[in-house]
Amino acid sequence: MPTLRTELTEIVTGLGMLGMECLDEALEARPPRMHNVTAEHLGRLVRARRAGEHRRLFRDAWDNGRAFAASADGLRRRVPQRVEWKGNHRSPGYEQVPADLRVDYVYLISCKYRSKVLYNASPAHVFDRLLATRRGEGTDWYLEAAPSEYQEFYRACRDYLGAGSIPEAVQDLDREHRSILKETFKRRWPPEIADAYRPFCTAVSEVSARRWQEALGTNQAVHEEMLWRLLRLQPAPYFILGVASPGHPVRFRVDTPWDFRQRYTLRTFEVRPDTEAGQPAVGWRARLTDVRSATPAHVEGHVEVRWSHGRFSGAPEAKVYLDTPQGETPGYSGLRCSGREPPSQLSLL
Repeated sequence: MPTLRTELTEIVTGLGMLGMECLDEALEARPPRMHNVTAEHLGRLVRARRAGEHRRLFRDAWDNGRAFAASADGLRRRVPQRVEWKGNHRSPGYEQVPADLRVDYVYLISCKYRSKVLYNASPAHVFDRLLATRRGEGTDWYLEAAPSEYQEFYRACRDYLGAGSIPEAVQDLDREHRSILKETFKRRWPPEIADAYRPFCTAVSEVSARRWQEALGTNQAVHEEMLWRLLRLQPAPYFILGVASPGHPVRFRVDTPWDFRQRYTLRTFEVRPDTEAGQPAVGWRARLTDVRSATPAHVEGHVEVRWSHGRFSGAPEAKVYLDTPQGETPGYSGLRCSGREPPSQLSLL
């Protein structure tokens, strides 16, 4: 179930597109053009508003919806007939566009509020399959990538707990054992464990980077497609609305590979293990040429390999981050305004 914060940012962004003068009016009116939003959802938002919770977030989301309604790239001051919130919906297929809202069956919008995460995927999906083919995972990446280092690290954890409380081999852990480890080490590694954790991180980082490089090979077209997938460029453009930090809105059109190739030429795409990150991680960087200005450009990020539900809990996941500011990221075009800007302040804030 989405958290209140997620419901707020996504639903209020959609409400801001419907042409009403203020957010409180939109919440109380429960507009029928806002689909998949129940009275229960709106009731939670009304109660949060009345309690004075998330005041800045309410304003940022409302302003983003209003900006999209006014934008020359968006609705161009036309009131939409239908704004659909994805909410709890889970697609029966594999959706590449991270859309939270759909407007008039045409505009797809991703709401990104203070997040630099591009993907939460399995390590094999990133490093072996290059984000191209998704399927169920049944393996533990740590065991596969660095079995001896993982076992040594686990042995240090086991010794810290007392040898009799959990099994000798890390692959024999069950849910109860993992809960014990998660609770014991939920904050930071004790000094006697940190020495074993560092070589484990290094080994996972190096093997992950090597497997990624092997899958990429030397074909420039494969490198270019990898970059498109990392940046989530799709055959049709979509939009990102959100904030990078309080008072700094994020309003972009994400271009297609066709648009990208007309503007940029890829020179190199590189991956490298990040052995200083404090956890298993791999950095990625693309160097490009801006065709229009004949100047160099670049974009970079990193992939963190971590347990999905806390230390020793859940299968390891690959969390892909964009480190370049979105406003400087090739393929992300700022939303153009149409006429005067919508009001920047909410009527009742």
